[in-house]
Order: sequence, then C-alpha cells, then structure tokens
Amino acid sequence: MKRNFLAAGFLSFCIFLSPGGADALTIDFEGLADSLSLTDQYLGMGVVFSGAKVLTAGISLNESEFPPHSGTNAAFDDGKPVTLIFSHPVASFGAYFTYLFPLTLSLYDSLGTLGGRVDSAFACNLALSGDPGSVPNEFLALSSAAGFSRVVIEGDPAGSSFIFDDVTVNAVCEPAGLLLL
Repeated sequence: MKRNFLAAGFLSFCIFLSPGGADALTIDFEGLADSLSLTDQYLGMGVVFSGAKVLTAGISLNESEFPPHSGTNAAFDDGKPVTLIFSHPVASFGAYFTYLFPLTLSLYDSLGTLGGRVDSAFACNLALSGDPGSVPNEFLALSSAAGFSRVVIEGDPAGSSFIFDDVTVNAVCEPAGLLLL
C-alpha cells in the first residue's frame, strides 16, 4: 500500500511538473506578506529559497522602476545572491527579472557541478531609466536534460539589485525511475 502511494505521488509530481505534463509549476509570490524573507514557504512544491524577500507594489516596491510581472508581489535579492534549492531534479527554470545591475543565473547538479549559465541581455532594464532598448521583466531561463538541483541568481553582491517574478519550473521525470517505484 505504501509503495503504491509513493508511486502515485511520484507519477502525479511528474505529470504536474514535467515538460510534457499539463502545466509547469509557477510561483508568483502573491499572498505573501510584504518584507517576508523567502525560505521554505514553497517547500510543498519542492523549492527552498535563500537570500530573497518579498516586496509589494504600493508598499515597499518601487513599481515605477521595478514593476512586477504579474500581481502586486515580487521577490528581490536581500543582501546576497538568491539561491533556489529543489527537492527533486529540475529540467528547466525560468523567471521574469527587472534589474539595476547585470544578472547571472547559474545551475548546479546535486554534486555542486556547474551545469549551465545565462546572463541578462542588458546592464540595466529598469522601467524608466534602463539601458536603451531594454524593457523590464526580461525572461531568463535555464534547462538541462540531465537535471539540476540548485539555481543561483547573482546581481550586485551587496543586494537590492533586482526583482524577479513568476518563477516557472519543470521537473525531470525519467521513465526508469517511475518503473523502479
């Protein structure tokens, strides 16, 4: 009975999060309090954050320069790079970013080996005073067929240099793993 429950849970997780599944997991930070440190609020979705806080438009978020992609909440880098750790292997990660300094997103496997990296298109894409040709909420994404367990997002090392919103994640679900269950 327990084995069947685990297999059903794994299958549900794969169908929900896999690229071929119905939808990707999306985190939009809505419903969280302004200035809340992000940690394990999304543990049930398999994600733990560090180095990030929630900002709310009309309260602590300067939405004239840093507009959220959707809703009123977004997350920002709170004094260090933002790290997302996934409880299950992830095939892809993406989010919308508005930044004051250039960004680098790096992905790592479970052994800590760098598996990929992407840089922002501009040095600054603020809504009113960004680089010519830039627009806020640039979508940056990473993927790996082998899967990864951690994403690190770096802007200014002092923090408060970017916001991100509408994080999307797709899990790695291998048929062989499902058969083992």
